[in-house]
Amino acid sequence: MKSLIKKLFIVLILPVALLSSTSAMAADKYKVAWSIYVGWMPWDYGNSSGILKKWADKYNIEIELVQINDYVESINQYTTGGFDACVMTNMDALTIPAASGIDSTALVVGDFSNGNDAVILKGKKELKDIKGQNVNLVELSVSHYLLARALETVGLAEKDIKVVNTSDADMVAVFTSDSITAVTTWNPLVSEIMAMPNSNKVFDSSKIPGEIIDLMVVNTATLKKNPNLGKALTGAWYEIMETMQGDSAKAIEARTSMGAASGTDLKGYDAQLASTKMFFKAADAVAFTNSAELKDTMAKVAGFSFDHGLLGDGAPDAGFIGIESPAGVFGDKSNIQLRFDLSYNHSAAYGKLVFNNNTD
Repeated sequence: MKSLIKKLFIVLILPVALLSSTSAMAADKYKVAWSIYVGWMPWDYGNSSGILKKWADKYNIEIELVQINDYVESINQYTTGGFDACVMTNMDALTIPAASGIDSTALVVGDFSNGNDAVILKGKKELKDIKGQNVNLVELSVSHYLLARALETVGLAEKDIKVVNTSDADMVAVFTSDSITAVTTWNPLVSEIMAMPNSNKVFDSSKIPGEIIDLMVVNTATLKKNPNLGKALTGAWYEIMETMQGDSAKAIEARTSMGAASGTDLKGYDAQLASTKMFFKAADAVAFTNSAELKDTMAKVAGFSFDHGLLGDGAPDAGFIGIESPAGVFGDKSNIQLRFDLSYNHSAAYGKLVFNNNTD
């Protein structure tokens, strides 16, 4: 009888033990949101090519990359906890998650816009002609910031125009309407609009280099809990950067894939890359992020954001939210909600994030 009971106990307990063991070994899962933009297409290629999975497997995690067609909505979903990481610009990282109290880390500083964001007028050839017009743009986004910086250069201010909030998903269709005379937007939408008759680019981000920065932003608490997420994302990113450069068959295949996924071809995508300052090497991203100019840029962005009420109703000044960079902290050191963390980029720059290298 005792023998029978013992056998039954073993039969019952073994499945429980196996389930417990399997659960313990299961990989942590993370969701990453992205939207279409020249500087973020590499993430889509990394996913479709298997590079992202390879790096996730290396660090025993799972990464689900999800495309969100509405850029601002993707950031909102990240902010409310729907995603662990999301692509976004430096300004949007400050004004949406950071301003909402979500401590966020700029893990990958991928590039800055060097002509990809533009003010476009219909039938007008000079920026000063924008006075008195309605301007369609994603309100309170980097497009809004670009417009404000553009107006400054010709002695105008926002009171001299009227902003019309328009989703990026609708921007191209909107411009075809006879009643629409001015838009501010980003690529690939800029390229599509500029291909239309009677469209004139009167200002672009090459006039303010280094101010519109494209990032992969990760929830800081999540990153601290499992640094392997940071290692996998950073390692995958720089493998993609290495793959897509040059004229090899592999590089052309990669950029062709990125172009197709964004609605264009290799020639069109390469044209967009030409107006993007990509940091193909981790060392270049490190040098840019280390610079004092980054801190100064974030001070400008914070100033614009405060003037437009984007730092929260209780914000007394532009420094209400602390922004940490290698050059120091801008704003309140006791309220740091946005961080530029170079540690993972340093590892990539010095070869510690090499696939099959287990020394990191």
